Amino acid sequence: MPEDRWSLVAVAGMLSFVAMLDMNVVNLALTDLARDLGVSAGVAQWAVLGYQLPLVALLLPAGRWLDQVGIRPALLTAVGGFAVAGAFAAVAPWAVWLIVARLVQGAFGAVLFVLMPVLAMRSVRPGLRGRAMSVPATLGPLGAVTGPAVGGLLLDHFGWRAVFLVKLPVCLAAWLIARRCAPPGGRLRRPDAASLADAGLVGGAVAALLLGLGLSSASPAWLLLGVPAVPLLARWSRGPGGRPVREVLRAGGTHGLHAAVLAVAAGFAAMHYLVALHLRRDEAVSATATGLAVLCFPLAMGLTGPLGGRLADRFGARPVAVAGAGLTAVGLLLLVPLGDGWSLPAVAWRLALAGAGMGLYGGPVQALVMSSAPPERTATAGSAVQLARSLGFTLGPALGAAGWAIGGGVRAGLGLSAATGCLAVALIARSGRRRG
Repeated sequence: MPEDRWSLVAVAGMLSFVAMLDMNVVNLALTDLARDLGVSAGVAQWAVLGYQLPLVALLLPAGRWLDQVGIRPALLTAVGGFAVAGAFAAVAPWAVWLIVARLVQGAFGAVLFVLMPVLAMRSVRPGLRGRAMSVPATLGPLGAVTGPAVGGLLLDHFGWRAVFLVKLPVCLAAWLIARRCAPPGGRLRRPDAASLADAGLVGGAVAALLLGLGLSSASPAWLLLGVPAVPLLARWSRGPGGRPVREVLRAGGTHGLHAAVLAVAAGFAAMHYLVALHLRRDEAVSATATGLAVLCFPLAMGLTGPLGGRLADRFGARPVAVAGAGLTAVGLLLLVPLGDGWSLPAVAWRLALAGAGMGLYGGPVQALVMSSAPPERTATAGSAVQLARSLGFTLGPALGAAGWAIGGGVRAGLGLSAATGCLAVALIARSGRRRG
């Protein structure tokens, strides 16, 4: 019987937390960063975009590459590169230096995002995969929602450079554990020309989409930037890079599961954006009180995440994923009828309910996706599900803002957020019937 390596599952969780933390923690530092480096707010924004664009754009090419190389050397290289790029960002004397460091860090981050579910799945026996997958699936979103709080503390006491340094001790610990515990074998190889071409196609498509969404707040006309993404993705899907992804989706019948992952992530991100905005702007609630109320979601999620994994190992991943997504949808739906006058306790327990569902859902749905993939395509499956989740987190705030603007208030935006949660429940359940 193969040995269970829970230390490597812990590495997957640590890296998941750090990588998602990095997607949010830098936002608060942009004003200080722009002032110290003497650049405009638009240029400073590339400290965030420079990380997010390669991270999302390279997920699918990274999955294909990782199916062809050894996990141990890829893990050590990616963790080391991520940490070194972060250190270079922290000591940047000029904006160009900082942006280049963030682009490099985002590229290594894409490899880490794909490695997390693969590492968790391969480190334990099949009967323990629900518990293993719940670790990165829970700690990743926790990193995302705690980013602003961590960033605020660091800025107040140590300045913006500390925002890039805070992740280094975790990366060092993860690298040392992986070096000691990861099984030997395999080697790295340079991506071939076809892989580089695929990376260019997917990267161009995702960059066009994210730039259009990011600039659409200034004018809806910027959404036209996303139009080139359609032919680029069509070209990629017909090429050698698209075939492994199509094979994974077709062999496992996981189209619905990937769509559910995207829907839950978008609903969560939309809710998080809308609740914080409404409490601060419309209800005039203090930043501290708002932060404490919103914190109920990740706290509940952290408590139920390990439980979701245990229940999945005992009763099956699909019913637990359906129940968790359903509980999240109920929590989101209960936010809609609150009306205009919100009390913090009323908001807090609804957020806790939704967070509890998210914790139950995360590990089981990821275990479903990964266990449905052919053994030689696990990294490709991991890259596809991580892309779905990342796109959901990116699209969520735009979705919530669109619902608010079109419907005329926060209730419409929250209603749209809840609808995505309900859609996810139907997709997970329907995917199970289709496979059966």
